[in-house]
Amino acid sequence: MGVLANARNVLLTANPRAKARGARNMRKIWQETGEIGVSAGLLPNQPARPVKPDLVPPTQVPRRRLGTPAGRGALLHAVAHIELNAIDLAADMIARFASHPAIAPEDKADFITDWTSVCDDEARHFNLLADRMEKLGLKYGDHPAHNGLWEAARTTRENFSARIAIAPLVLEARGLDVTPGMIERLKSVGDKESVAVLEIIYLEEIGHVAIGARWFKYLAAQQPESPESYFHDLVKAHFKGQVKSPFNEKARTLAGLSRAYYEPLAEI
Repeated sequence: MGVLANARNVLLTANPRAKARGARNMRKIWQETGEIGVSAGLLPNQPARPVKPDLVPPTQVPRRRLGTPAGRGALLHAVAHIELNAIDLAADMIARFASHPAIAPEDKADFITDWTSVCDDEARHFNLLADRMEKLGLKYGDHPAHNGLWEAARTTRENFSARIAIAPLVLEARGLDVTPGMIERLKSVGDKESVAVLEIIYLEEIGHVAIGARWFKYLAAQQPESPESYFHDLVKAHFKGQVKSPFNEKARTLAGLSRAYYEPLAEI
């Protein structure tokens, strides 16, 4: 079975641990065989999900106080939900766009290698968070969550450039802005184990944004306007949220995003 079909299978797997396992196996099989396959087949509009958590509007997700193990677990649950969505976003990137005509045939394997790597990382991140939550007495699904990340995927499923612009370069880049603050809050209450997990995630997410930036610039090079202007146009047209400051300029720069990409959007 080729990587396109394996990516679709990740999307169709409801159990979170099994989804993570499928993502990690997809990466391993790709490294061993390099088999792309003919087609992923029909892709779902919504990835398979467990019965829990309940999906509610973002405003109805409870605030998380970190003074208790339950509060810290709730914070980790929110991050785990993001990572589970990130597994599906990376799998969908492969299944939906690896054969896009904007990718030259000689570059297709590099694209798949990059996004199977991202998918594998996101799966490992989910497992780290799920393991830590279990030690705090809860499991994924014990708290409500929202579906905002996948809604962004739905609105860009017909536009490759918009998907690259919004998934890694808006949503994942936002994680670079907020994760250091979460780490400091957890340090302040002495939760060294949770800090260690978030530090791993933070460092590797810089690499994920860098992969997104590299492929966005690849696509932007096929357009007559500058990459920055192209990015602004796509975000304005396809992103319903707000590009929020303050920004983690150091991490974004390491990932290949200059201020010219994101600062003008925050001024709208």
